[in-house]
Amino acid sequence: MTLTLGFSPCPNDTFIFDALIHHKIDTEGLEFEVLFDDVETLNNKALRQELDITKLSYHAYAYVTDNYVLLDSGSALGFGVGPLLICKDERFTDSSFLLKNIADFRIGIPGKYTTANFLLSLAYPEALKKTELVFSDIENAVLDGRIDIGLIIHENRFTYQDKGLHKIMDLGEFWEDLTSSPIPLGGIMIKRALPEELKHKVNRVIRRSVEFAFANPKSGIDFIRSHSQEMSEEVMYKHIELYVNKYSVDLGEEGRKAVTVLFEGAVKLDIIPEPKENLFL
Repeated sequence: MTLTLGFSPCPNDTFIFDALIHHKIDTEGLEFEVLFDDVETLNNKALRQELDITKLSYHAYAYVTDNYVLLDSGSALGFGVGPLLICKDERFTDSSFLLKNIADFRIGIPGKYTTANFLLSLAYPEALKKTELVFSDIENAVLDGRIDIGLIIHENRFTYQDKGLHKIMDLGEFWEDLTSSPIPLGGIMIKRALPEELKHKVNRVIRRSVEFAFANPKSGIDFIRSHSQEMSEEVMYKHIELYVNKYSVDLGEEGRKAVTVLFEGAVKLDIIPEPKENLFL
């Protein structure tokens, strides 16, 4: 049986899925048609129900719970992994200056449905002048003045300082201080309409792929590098170490609690609709 599978070309995803798509593990008879896209493109594809299995921002998941359900394996959660607000003008790093002027600043975000944008809305509800950009273009947009502040994710947290940019705030730390929970960034969702046995089989196979990657961290290096050609190997593995962890193997009680806290808090603030279905497989 062949299932469509969407994930990003970022090192954390290619690290997780290398063993699965290259048959380094037992896939229990499953084949996968892989599509690579940035996270916001995947979010929008899920809104259109285009893929059987997909990486998805937890923020976006709130809008597709009728049609998709979260798997226990493959997620990106953790402490110290949150998105960063960055700027070129050092004045913006002053918290009082920022609060006074946040409504007037042009902010580049990596997508409306990203968890990064959810956290920005939570921390600064007055920040409404947002421009959606591909995540990899946000640093340059700050540098050339198209936007005043950038909301960066993924490997950009390792590169912004080299370009002379400054950190305003770590929204992951904001979340951790608020909730004492790891921040849920993205998860792997599967169509609810698929048979229960198949959904659990996919979850097993993804877990097996993550476990293989941890046991053989250099096995997928060529595959990971082929999708991260402008990234040094050092940055690639920093990225992987940051976003692939015990929650990627299995959400567990702590991971599920973090997702629940995020959803309950966002519903209370009217940031997302209340889910009508159980969030977890």
